[in-house]
Amino acid sequence: MADIVLIRADFRLIHGQVITKWAKQTIANKILIVDDMLAKDSFMSSIYTMSAPPGMEVVIDTAEDAVSKWNSGGYGNCRLFVLIKDVPTIYALFKGGFPVKELQIGGLGAAPGRKVVFGPITLDLPDAMKLKEMQDSGVRVYLHQVPDDPSMEFTKILEKKLFDI
Repeated sequence: MADIVLIRADFRLIHGQVITKWAKQTIANKILIVDDMLAKDSFMSSIYTMSAPPGMEVVIDTAEDAVSKWNSGGYGNCRLFVLIKDVPTIYALFKGGFPVKELQIGGLGAAPGRKVVFGPITLDLPDAMKLKEMQDSGVRVYLHQVPDDPSMEFTKILEKKLFDI
């Protein structure tokens, strides 16, 4: 069975920080990207696959397929680094039964209605509500850009009262 070494929410998915910092630190040997649209786009999927370090397998699945494959042992025996673009996707995994014990929030991008909560990391009310539900269910949720910088627990974001939850 696969060992999940990191689950990271980062709208950029595979990019410089992920490859140079997080993949090396976790010693992952397989990246699972969970994104419903990307899983159905063979051209874009091939670009992400080619972006991975040599020797690192990349699998791109829908949230539904990821839950099914996890439950059947479909990811094999590996050190699995899970990347998702947004909170709704990780929430769907969580609700579907994917084993989310810890969730690292990286970059979620800026958009109307989003608030900067830690460094460049933004959240909106729906994201914050989903993350709080996950945290209340026992998931450790924290924000962390790169390994060299400090992280912040999601509880500290809630204490700032940025969202009416």
